[in-house]
Amino acid sequence: MILIHPPVTKPCEPPGGIGKLYGALSHHRVKCGVLDVNLEALLHLLAQPKTLMDTWGTRASRHLLKHLALLKSGQGYLQMDRYKRAVKDLNHLLELKTCTMGINLGLADYEDKELSPVKSRDLIRSAEKPEKNPFYPYFHHRLLSFLEREGGSIVGFSVNYLSQALSTFAMMGFLRRECPGIKIVLGGGLITSWMKRPQWQNPFKGLVNELVAGPGEDSLLSMNGVNGPFSKNHYTPNYDPFPFKDYLAPGAILPYRSSSGCYWNKCSFCPEKAEGNPYVPISPEKASTDLQRLVEEVNPSLIHFLDNAIPPALMKTIVAHPLGIPWYGFARVTRHLADLDFCMALKRSGCVMLKLGFESGDQNVLDALHKGIDLKEASRVLTNLKRAGIATYAYLLFGTPEEDLTEARRTLEFVVNHHDQIHFLNLALFNLPIDVQEASTVETKDFYGGDLSLYVDFEHPKGWHRRKVRQFLDKEFKRHPAIASILRKTPPIFTSNHAPFFVRGELRT
Repeated sequence: MILIHPPVTKPCEPPGGIGKLYGALSHHRVKCGVLDVNLEALLHLLAQPKTLMDTWGTRASRHLLKHLALLKSGQGYLQMDRYKRAVKDLNHLLELKTCTMGINLGLADYEDKELSPVKSRDLIRSAEKPEKNPFYPYFHHRLLSFLEREGGSIVGFSVNYLSQALSTFAMMGFLRRECPGIKIVLGGGLITSWMKRPQWQNPFKGLVNELVAGPGEDSLLSMNGVNGPFSKNHYTPNYDPFPFKDYLAPGAILPYRSSSGCYWNKCSFCPEKAEGNPYVPISPEKASTDLQRLVEEVNPSLIHFLDNAIPPALMKTIVAHPLGIPWYGFARVTRHLADLDFCMALKRSGCVMLKLGFESGDQNVLDALHKGIDLKEASRVLTNLKRAGIATYAYLLFGTPEEDLTEARRTLEFVVNHHDQIHFLNLALFNLPIDVQEASTVETKDFYGGDLSLYVDFEHPKGWHRRKVRQFLDKEFKRHPAIASILRKTPPIFTSNHAPFFVRGELRT
């Protein structure tokens, strides 16, 4: 069996999903090879000579190796200006490599001007002509040599983002042509979302042998002749095959997920709820045991919790049994974080940053969205985290049906009032998930115009359309001095994945 992580995603840590799959397969002694094509293909493309260069590209090319080394060193995170130059130079080099192909490529981006990842016919076109993919010079040799070395008759691709879709199909088309006897399996978060749509019909018959929705451990074990049932089994992730030294991070980042789904599961417009994804946690004790084992095996510089929200019960377990490694992840704004002593204990346990989805600074909007957030309590949370020395990465969402300019300005006011307690900001425009129950309350229209689109455009009930939201963000919100200062501190492209390295006092490497 071969598991493949396709491009493009941020090349700073191994994929947690494949780590979990490999853990299950290796537990049952199923021979399995793992290939991080995302990391290898991006580094391969950066290393290729390019004749078409602008002044910026020529300078960036001279410093390529220096920039790569900088991002793998703790020294690279001491000065934001040096860091930004390295990241932006690398990103620009990737742009130059593909600009004549009609493709906008970056360290975390892949956009084809002719092909759309939300149109099944375009994905099939990508599979039919893999040589048009910018990574073809890399993968047409690498895939065949890897298959020859590892053996196996099943190749699985894990696709979580639209930026991975077109290249995944190019690789599948190549394998189908060169190795027609290979069984191709397709899974991951994006595939799960497609398959859970009510009107889903598989458009990829003949190309893909099996599609897997949700966690893939049971399906892959069955395909490899391991008899079930497995539903109650828990497998510790295994990251042995991943080249931690090659990722663009100052030391190994260990991804870990203690649950699938969301323990709150009440928010309006939530895709998780619309897809019917259940909340399935690992017990805090098992998670703690996993993490202690993985820390010994990987010796990470940072632990990245992948949960939609870290359960408070797990936080308490980590406080009681510290991991000795800095960690971060998403958390809900809850009464636990409104307790200063608890925040202090989190800090002592290694917590360096929490990502908090405030979404809005208007209480009526939060109530209408069923976020379960009280802004007075949120203020206490921000104060406590600041006092404890835990950085806050605040996530805001503009353009929801409940919001207009007045409410957006209240969000601006909330951020300004807490600007000294918010370290980083993520600003997003609301996209209406296509199958949520609430979509029936507004007038909708095609957004991307693709049969695989997960979002629709809508007529905003208050006239607060995307163009107006963008104008507000660009001309008012981002220009406020207090907010502009926060945005300048936010790492470009790698954003929250690299942010913890800018707030840590010491860095293990």
